[in-house]
Amino acid sequence: MEKHIFNKNLEALKNKKLKEKLENFKPQNFQILQGKDSLDINFIHHGGGYTLYSNTLSELNEKLNLYNDKYLLYPVLYFYGFGNGILYKALLQNKNRQKIVIFEKEIEFIYLSFRCIDFSEELENNSLIILDNNDLKAIDFQILFYNNPFFNFLRTYFLDLHCDYYEKYQEDILKLNIKIQEHIKQVVLSNGNSSQDALQGIENFVYNLPDIISNYSFKELLLKRKKQAKNAIIVSTGPSLIKQLPLLKQYANYASIFCADSAYPILAKHNIKPDYVLSLERVIETSEFFNNDFGDFDKDIVFVLANVVHKNTVTFLNKNHKITFLQRSSGFTHHLKLKNFGNLHSSPSVATMAYFLALNLDFKNIIFIGQDLAYADDGASHPEEYYYGKYDTYDPQEIDYSLTTLAYNGNHYVKTNETWMIFKQMLEFFISSNMKITTYNCTEGGARINHTIEKPFKQVCKELLTKELKKPFAKLEKLNENKQKELMLKAFYKIHQVLKLCHTLIKECIHLSNKLNFMGNDEKNFSLLIKELDCFKTKFEKINVLKELVNPLNTQFELNLARIYVLNPKTKEDVFNKNYLWIKEHLEWLELIIGHIKKLQESLEKNITNLEKELINKNLQKQISRIKNTLF
Repeated sequence: MEKHIFNKNLEALKNKKLKEKLENFKPQNFQILQGKDSLDINFIHHGGGYTLYSNTLSELNEKLNLYNDKYLLYPVLYFYGFGNGILYKALLQNKNRQKIVIFEKEIEFIYLSFRCIDFSEELENNSLIILDNNDLKAIDFQILFYNNPFFNFLRTYFLDLHCDYYEKYQEDILKLNIKIQEHIKQVVLSNGNSSQDALQGIENFVYNLPDIISNYSFKELLLKRKKQAKNAIIVSTGPSLIKQLPLLKQYANYASIFCADSAYPILAKHNIKPDYVLSLERVIETSEFFNNDFGDFDKDIVFVLANVVHKNTVTFLNKNHKITFLQRSSGFTHHLKLKNFGNLHSSPSVATMAYFLALNLDFKNIIFIGQDLAYADDGASHPEEYYYGKYDTYDPQEIDYSLTTLAYNGNHYVKTNETWMIFKQMLEFFISSNMKITTYNCTEGGARINHTIEKPFKQVCKELLTKELKKPFAKLEKLNENKQKELMLKAFYKIHQVLKLCHTLIKECIHLSNKLNFMGNDEKNFSLLIKELDCFKTKFEKINVLKELVNPLNTQFELNLARIYVLNPKTKEDVFNKNYLWIKEHLEWLELIIGHIKKLQESLEKNITNLEKELINKNLQKQISRIKNTLF
């Protein structure tokens, strides 16, 4: 019977690595101690004679009473220790509870529990998630926290001990808790922490539209350049970059070189011509990397720009350069339907953008240099040759060096920051999702990037870069004039659609806000108002074109809302207070939404004039008037 239950549990377990461990596990320290009651399952140590629980049933009832009272409405719970697992099976009987995550260091307890209790249903529907604390990777946390219901309830997270036995692992628990808190922080940041940045991106994109459509398309780049080389070198500007430049110069014609915007002036200084220079940032400071005239050096370089870059970047490069635009994926870009200009998914750093491009161009090997993602020993964030200096805009005396990560070679830890950790995690995600590509980290310094092969740059060059390439690569062609006109008119029309939507939504939000202010203090209206709010939110969530702008706001709103959701009211007064808080939180959210949409409206009206001027230059005044009259 024990074997049958064990096999049933094992078959339902989703964690493959843990499953393999359990299949080959042989118990050494504990054995099952079964009491008269079927729930009285304890584990006793062979040598020490001590047990997992002092009083199995008493401890179980104590935990159940606590969680069915104080934490009754928590959809997600986290525990350190699996024990006999009965607590979790009982807790999951509550329909409010969707997920329980358990971190366990002693695999033996899982093995023994799987022989006693049938968890197959909970494991099969993924409501019971067991993680081996001896083998936790960053991706384990990412898989959890990036998805709901985990994400929506990150602000209600706490880690509880299964029972007193696990207090012996106090140091391990503290480390795990710190790690979880760090991942939560990074996940929230990666979901957008600034609506202002999103608005700046939309503003830049709309202003850049004439230049985007009149330059080389991403589709054209892929069509002409796919599979033209096997090896790509991605050059970033970490402190370790300079030591790699002599080798990079020696092998420049044996690989395709992808260069971050900040590395471009450095490579120009050393006369190392990249094939692609990439830029992602929307701020004016990044534009200065292109405020130069390198003459013939720039010939045959393709400058790949995200659609949201600052207008000065485009102005500096528009003179005599080949420019390809690549759209950052968002509801707004999808609305404009400029399909020729691609979709850049989840790219917080220019190195990730370069990796994305290299993947799309079908390279077999991708090599990183200068990708430190950590401070040098002297606190430098960049090499001395970097445009803004080795300390960038920071004072090294004021940097918080408390955040560390495993170093290249894995023999010590290096100091890093939250932004670089987000960059690192996203790179690791991209690399682990594309294991058919071999990725080498030849930075020879900085942080370890998981899923890459760490090798000296010299060794990789000798092994892989054996055949000289025919450069320059195939020439690119721009869209014909008629196609450009068509796409510009389409974009003009689509932006005016958004302007009309903004006008309508502002009116709806103001109406609902006034209603909440007027009726929100009377409990008789609570259910009606909450229902109306839910209807509006459902409708609002379907408006993809605004998601980029309101996502940071909505993220914080939902995280705050979760704290109210989990409150378990005991009295009529508690019920009133919970409903009142719920309505008040929505009222504040509505007011912020109104402000955001008004700013978007102003920004679109201001920046669409650049596209309108270009359409007028192309003698399309009649079409402009028709679009405006149709929509307003």
